[in-house]
Amino acid sequence: MRYPETKSPVFTLTAGPVDAYPEVLRALGKTVLYDYDPAFQAFFENVTMKVQRALGCDLPPLILQGEPVLALEGAAASLIAKEDVVVNLASGVYGKGFGYWAKRYAKRVEEIEVAYDTAIDPDQVRSFLKENPEVSVVCVCHHDTPSGTINDIDAIGAVAAEAGALLLVDAVSSWAGMPTSPSSSQAAVYVTGPNKCLGCPPSLSLVAVSEQGWAKIEGNPDAPFASMLSFTDWKNAWKKTEPFPFTPSVAEINGLDAALDRYLEEGPEAVWERHALTATVCREGIKAMGVDLWPASEDIASPTATAVRMPDGIDAGPVLAEARARYGVSMSAGRAETLGKLIRIGHMGPTAQPAYALLAVSALGGALKASGATVDVAAGLAAAQAAWDAAIDD
Repeated sequence: MRYPETKSPVFTLTAGPVDAYPEVLRALGKTVLYDYDPAFQAFFENVTMKVQRALGCDLPPLILQGEPVLALEGAAASLIAKEDVVVNLASGVYGKGFGYWAKRYAKRVEEIEVAYDTAIDPDQVRSFLKENPEVSVVCVCHHDTPSGTINDIDAIGAVAAEAGALLLVDAVSSWAGMPTSPSSSQAAVYVTGPNKCLGCPPSLSLVAVSEQGWAKIEGNPDAPFASMLSFTDWKNAWKKTEPFPFTPSVAEINGLDAALDRYLEEGPEAVWERHALTATVCREGIKAMGVDLWPASEDIASPTATAVRMPDGIDAGPVLAEARARYGVSMSAGRAETLGKLIRIGHMGPTAQPAYALLAVSALGGALKASGATVDVAAGLAAAQAAWDAAIDD
């Protein structure tokens, strides 16, 4: 059966938005309390403490009322002052894009840019900072989702700390799907959200700010206030005794609470292992099918999304449409420079299960074959299943 474009896909295996966990969907249907009801104010404080526990940050984090693009733009506006020289690390479309925000606020923005199938070398950052001691802020995207590649933010954070620079991290599509935290990366500002690996709908941002980060933000006369971009407006809003700057997304806080309970009860290490196994199963299948991965090395391939390089002469757009129409499977296209060149299969939240990797290999292989590519779908499925079996045996 072929599905018309207007019909919802049966399986959403995208790099975001991702499907939400059943517990989250149920929680979204709970009673929407008045935000100044004492019960909700106490609930909001409790949820913030759960976020702090899950993130592993030293100070209460911010829960901003908008999906993480809001927090990323707010981070640029809050942390970067007119006298700052910023180095933006661009290993992909999203890393490159952050530089446009940084340029609105900084005295000058320098950039270290590498090919979009590779990652930033921390030693290159170290050399750059030695040659440019005026740099005060380093910006980096951990998982550059349009490329499916990972930057070593812990090593980069250590390099930035050595140079006395503050690190601003985009961890939107990595946190809760792999080992990463604000403290391990020594980030001054660490932006993520519940709408990827935590299995929530896109609606909220989670931001960890260090003591150094707050000192910089509060000393920045141009940091926004009375604004959707403001961090300072929300700094103390987690306390049940403090007012909210504006109405929080009550239903989404209910969903976030359920997602945090699920994450903490399963155990972060178990969640990370599940994401990594799903990615391994998927990649073994893709390679055995005769198709290349996008990252130049699997060492930098993300456990939360697999980026598949299109064979010569094959455009990703028709392949995605074929997979959706023929199999009811929705996957992600590239972005900007990677558009048409790759397809991204998400392993985030509910779809971070090996069975979904088998489905992805089957649907992608069938769509590629229908589009004229020479692929061995049976070999791909056999290799994917073998990788899953090997993990079970271990």
